[in-house]
This record gives sequence, C-alpha cells and structure tokens, in this order.
Amino acid sequence: MSTVDVERAVPAVAGELPGRGSDFLQLAAGDVPAGGKAEWLAGRLRQAIADGRLAVGSRLPPTRVLAAELRVSRGVITEAYRRLAEDGHLQGRRRGGTVVVAAPVGPPRAGSGRGDAEADKSPKTPARAAPGRSATPSVGASGRPGTGSYGPSIVPPAPSSRAPRTPPSRAQGPPAPRAPLPPHSTAPATPFPDAPGADVFDALREVPAVVDFTPGRPDLAAFPRTAWLRAERAVLAELSAEQLGYGDPRGAPALRRAVADWLARMRGVRVDPDEVLIVAGTAQALTLLNQVLRADGVDAVAVEDPGSLGGRQHLRNGGLATPPVPVDEDGVRVDSLRASGARAVLLTPAHQFPTGVVTSGERRRELLGWAREGGLILEDDYDAEHRYDRPPVPALRALLADRVCYMGSVSKLLAPALRIGWLVAPKRYRTALVDAKRFNDLGNAVLPQLVLARLMESGGLERQLRLLRRRHRDRRDAMIGALAEQLPGGTVHGAAAGLHLTVTYAADVPDTALAAAALARGVKCQPLSWHRQVPGRPGLVLGYAATAPGAIAEGVALLGRTLRELA
Repeated sequence: MSTVDVERAVPAVAGELPGRGSDFLQLAAGDVPAGGKAEWLAGRLRQAIADGRLAVGSRLPPTRVLAAELRVSRGVITEAYRRLAEDGHLQGRRRGGTVVVAAPVGPPRAGSGRGDAEADKSPKTPARAAPGRSATPSVGASGRPGTGSYGPSIVPPAPSSRAPRTPPSRAQGPPAPRAPLPPHSTAPATPFPDAPGADVFDALREVPAVVDFTPGRPDLAAFPRTAWLRAERAVLAELSAEQLGYGDPRGAPALRRAVADWLARMRGVRVDPDEVLIVAGTAQALTLLNQVLRADGVDAVAVEDPGSLGGRQHLRNGGLATPPVPVDEDGVRVDSLRASGARAVLLTPAHQFPTGVVTSGERRRELLGWAREGGLILEDDYDAEHRYDRPPVPALRALLADRVCYMGSVSKLLAPALRIGWLVAPKRYRTALVDAKRFNDLGNAVLPQLVLARLMESGGLERQLRLLRRRHRDRRDAMIGALAEQLPGGTVHGAAAGLHLTVTYAADVPDTALAAAALARGVKCQPLSWHRQVPGRPGLVLGYAATAPGAIAEGVALLGRTLRELA
C-alpha cells in the first residue's frame, strides 16, 4: 500500500498520547501532575469559580467523561468534586448532575484579558519543533522524509480500531441505498472558474453528487431531533404570550446567559451576558462588522492566505479591501500583517481554514503585540470544538478582550439551518453593532434561541459534541487511509481537528480542472485555489463529516483515478 504524507496542526509531545484533554476549562491531560491529581483539579475548579468562568448554576461534566478526557481514574474526579462540595461550592443533584451553588467571597472578578502569560497555552510541542511540524518526519513512498506546503510531515494516524460509528438517526430511519459512482463522462459539470463569483457556492450546492466532500458541512443526519423536540416542548410549556412578541435585538436573555457560560467553560472566554450579541451565524457577524468598521475609518481587513473564500466575499461585499497575509506552520505571518498596513485582520486561529494550522504560542504573542499597537482581530472560532489529536487551546478573545471581536456559531455543531451564532465585541463597538442588528432584522427568531438555550443548559449540546467527535474521528481516519492508498504523492494538512482535510499534490494539474472532472463523475469537492489570493501548490479541500466511511473510500478512489488520468 502506498503512503500519503500527513501534516498535523499540532504534534504531540514525545511520550504523550495526542489529543488528550477536555474543552471544559481547557484542561490538558499533559498538565495533570504525577501526584496530587485531585488536589490539582480541585484547585483549577476553585480558580474557575472564583474568576467567574464557572458561574453559579454551571453544570460540571460527568465524572466518567472528565476522567476519560484527562486520562485519570474516575476516583480523582470524584474526590475533587467532593472537596468543593464540602467547601459549599458544588452540589450533586442526581439526574441534574453536579452544579456550582456558591462562589467564594473575594475581590471582584478580573477582566477577561489574561495577557501574554496565557498566549503559550497553544498545544505543547517538542523542543525545537515548530507547531505543525514533527520532530521525526515521516518517510513517504519515495523513501525520503515527506515535506509539504507548510513544513515537514508526520506519520499519519493509524485508523481507529473501533468499528465506524455511523448509526442512522432514529428520527431519520434507515439510510437510503447509495447510488453507484458514474463512469467517466465528458459532459460539462458546473464550471470551476479561477476567479469564483459571489454565487459560486450556491451554484455548486445545486449540482447533485453521489459523494459530497463539500467542506464545512456537518453530519446533518446526526442532528439531535429527539433532544431538540424535548427542549422545544419544555420551552413552549413555559412560554408566556408576551414572549411571542418582538424580542431584544441583542438576543434572548436566556441564550445570552447560556452562551456566556458556554464560552467560559469551553473556550476560556469570560464575558457578561450583556456583552453577547446573538446573530444569524458568522456570516451576519461579518456583515454587521462591515458597517461598523467602515464608520470607524477602517477600509481594509487583512485575511489569511490561503483563507476562507466565503469570509473574504462577505468583507468585500461590505466595501472592505482584503489584502492577503501568508500562513505558515505557526499561523498567520505577523511581519506580513504589519507590512499590509491593514488596521484589522480576520483570523481562524484555533483551526485555520483551510490548512488546519493552530496558531502557536510565539505567534500569538506577536499578534497580541500587533493588536496592542492599535490593530483589531476578528476571531472566527472556526471548528474549535471539533478536535481529535490535540489538546484544547484558548480563544484569542480570552487573552486580549479589548482588541478582539469574537465570533462563533452552532452551524458546525448542530446545523447551519438554525442560523444562530454570537458576536462578542470590544465595548467601543457594542452600541453600534446592536443598532446595526436592530435595523437589519430586529433580532433573531426568539423560539429557536430559547430552545438552544435549554439544550445548552441541560448539557445536551456537550453530549452532542462528544457523539460527533467519535463519529468524525472514524470518518477522518477513513479519509486518511483512502488518501494514503489513492493519492500516494499527496500531502494531507489539518488532520488533527475540524470537519475537513486539505490535500495538496505535485502533479501539474490545476485543482479547478481536477474538481470539475471529479464532479462530472459524481464527486463534489472544492479546489484549494478558490481559497487563495496568491498562487500556490494545487490541492483539494475535502469535507468528511457528512459522509460514511464506505462512501469516503469510493469518492477518494475516484479522485485518485481522475488525477492520474489528467496528469
């Protein structure tokens, strides 16, 4: 079997299993001491309660789940919880789980910005090995260490030993039989222009495909219909007639509280509910920021290169220039950012789209320095929850609150159709953003907000995340295995997290031509060049979250066959 070089966003520390840790308070397995584990965890919990990340009423993870994520015995978690319960901070409520019931009396909560000391909390790397590189490069089919666009590659992860977890949704019924892939066809497919227009995603979405590798597409069959219906019934049973009227343009108070709690627990971002603006996804957040930033004299927002074509289109639609800034194995190049002259930059630092790079600790410090000099960071926390082979990293918003506009949504965790996201901006922009939201649509629909808030408060959203991680890991492994067999000269980027992989190749075949030929055979994907402003190595961006392992193998086999025929 041939091999494919694989680059991970962050390599593991020697001797440590990768990807171990909990999103809860960004606890990393590598930080657990050899002795005094329960005391260490109790201290971290006390600190989080004291500084407001765990507010009164916050639910703690089940002991079994947290023990598995931190690779400790369940007794360690139970003992830590017991100590805080004896102090009066926690209380067990049977089926309601363990919740925070009191905060220690002390000085007021500190501000959200935690400074450069926290900037190093990107995943640890071996000495002298930059994030995105391995201390021991893999050997590809040629017998030489593999290299790629963003640095040396590492050995691909072994496919999961677990059987693929792809059960059909109980509400969906059994999956429909999959149609066979069509033979080679010369019939024209949807064009893949070198300079895609504003409607390019809509046009591609309308073209049917047997295997759909569209990136950013979650597993919609896994939507928690039963849990959503249960939460909706509970909301409707309690909803007053007045609550069916026009809502607060900032968003329903219940959802703003739930989002503030989620961000503190899962992303290290401490905010008050009044700082949260509920929006119709990251797309609307960018649209609102367009208006507000232009009124503030900003005429350009720098973007990562390669970087999201969709994000770039939204900025340009608002009249903002988008100068490209190159991305390397540590993240966006801050020296190039300074040279661009832009006062603001759009970043995906937790899992860069499309390369999968995680911004390193050193690069984070450089970014914070640039922002303190007057720069503004628009942080799209893209795919932050979907990680498999790296510890959690805090959001940039947690490090420098007054220079970061933070954006997130449930589009990748639940479904894009919900059109629910959030924007947390520096104080000087909040009033203008609320005004822009008010005059744009008067606020999001209230009922879905209240249902989502109930799902978040009940722990249902965290359970959904755990289910998806297992399923996505299996599908990620299936895609890497198929690429190793079918594209032996390719290099995979971004395997440690996310819902997609990027594969680059050396063949002299434009990626737009490869994507068009593949679509003519029934396989849909996006060319990497769509997401570039500066020419670079050709490649494909392949989403795997919504596709079963068997279909992934078939689709990748066709991609490999098509590339060989075109080369």
